[in-house]
Amino acid sequence: MVLFSHLAENDLSNIFIGLSLWEKHPLEFEHVEKYVDDIVDVCENLDKTSYHVNARFEIHKQYGKKVHSYHRNKSTTWYIIYDVDLASNTIYIQHITSNHITVAE
Repeated sequence: MVLFSHLAENDLSNIFIGLSLWEKHPLEFEHVEKYVDDIVDVCENLDKTSYHVNARFEIHKQYGKKVHSYHRNKSTTWYIIYDVDLASNTIYIQHITSNHITVAE
């Protein structure tokens, strides 16, 4: 099972709004919707993952212990930060951010 925190739900909304209003590369509504749906699909399949990578950036560790990197294209990676309850196989998505915001320490 995969559950989303309020912050993660807000992140998805903000991603949708940001892409919808992006002046550099205007996107059609359907494309923005598909883009966000793809991120959600990646999140919803994390409970089928057998290995969970530890978060390594301090900014990510503030939100969760695990991170999944979703490489959307050559310049954009989405970091899905989450916690895992192995006993119940439940993934708690805590935060979703991009490489454009995450800066290596």
